[in-house]
Amino acid sequence: MSLNQLISSIKDCDVSQFLIYGVLLVGVFKVTFLTLNTASLLFDLFILPSVNYKKYGAKQGNWAVVTGASDGIGKEYALQLASKGLNIVLISRTQSKLELIATDIETKYKVETKIIAFDVSTDESTNYDRIAETIKDLPVTILINNVGQSHSIPVPFLETEDKELRDIITINNTATLKITQVVAPIIASTVAKQSKKIRGLILTMGSFGGLLPTPYLATYSGSKAFLQAWSSALAGELKPQGIDVELIISYLVTSAMSKIRRTSLLIPNPKQFVKATLNGVGRRNGAQERYATNTPYWTHAFMHFGIEQAVGVYSKLANTLNYDMHKSIRTRALKKAARLAAEKKD
Repeated sequence: MSLNQLISSIKDCDVSQFLIYGVLLVGVFKVTFLTLNTASLLFDLFILPSVNYKKYGAKQGNWAVVTGASDGIGKEYALQLASKGLNIVLISRTQSKLELIATDIETKYKVETKIIAFDVSTDESTNYDRIAETIKDLPVTILINNVGQSHSIPVPFLETEDKELRDIITINNTATLKITQVVAPIIASTVAKQSKKIRGLILTMGSFGGLLPTPYLATYSGSKAFLQAWSSALAGELKPQGIDVELIISYLVTSAMSKIRRTSLLIPNPKQFVKATLNGVGRRNGAQERYATNTPYWTHAFMHFGIEQAVGVYSKLANTLNYDMHKSIRTRALKKAARLAAEKKD
């Protein structure tokens, strides 16, 4: 063998070994990272104790503001926060429903309530002025941004009606931001006045529809994805003021908006979902890769974690599966509507 051939073989050997070691290191890193994330997931979901809401001013005369409080998840937030010893400001559209819930809360939990009824989709300045006037002298420590709207059925973006499009953006985004601008300064003031012995809390409802880009729910999906970026950014801004901010991600829950009535392993009722949320505040649960984000219900957490680790939420495969699923839902919904219309004529 010539000298040049010997040198070349040595170099080839070094390069091969370098590539082998590089691949092994990457593999070890990924396995280690996955193992640590899995351990974190299990620890968050099943080992850490429930949050003590004295941390957020419970049983100390403080208040929580809950939007979308007349039904479903919002109503459960109001009931469960009241059970922890917080007074409740209930915000929703229907005065009569709010009055019934307020009476129920005051009777069961011996706390105070205030009611603000208006249609969030109107985005009128008087709505936000009423909130400001109602809470200006209250020691508010918690805001639950629960109000939201989706499409009536899955629909192609180009066929989305103008009112539905505008209502989704107004309710999910504009109103949520404006309400937070009104309430968050009151929370910061309350925390400061109580010498930072407590913390403030802002929870905003996200969705798997925002976690994964969702064809046939494009406007809703975009509105919830916006809340992810906004909420995480807000968390960084308000942390120095003693306020914890989290986006809460959920898959399906039985509610009027989801149109699902029966619970299952993957679909809890509002009481189960809210209990998991409030117990797990401050943890990531299934949202291991996201800051200030929480996927609290355990089966939703495993779904989120599995999708993220397996194919990624922005992958073509996830997008295609979402497309097929929601196209099928739309087809069934249209057939049902046509059948009901025919029966009505008969």
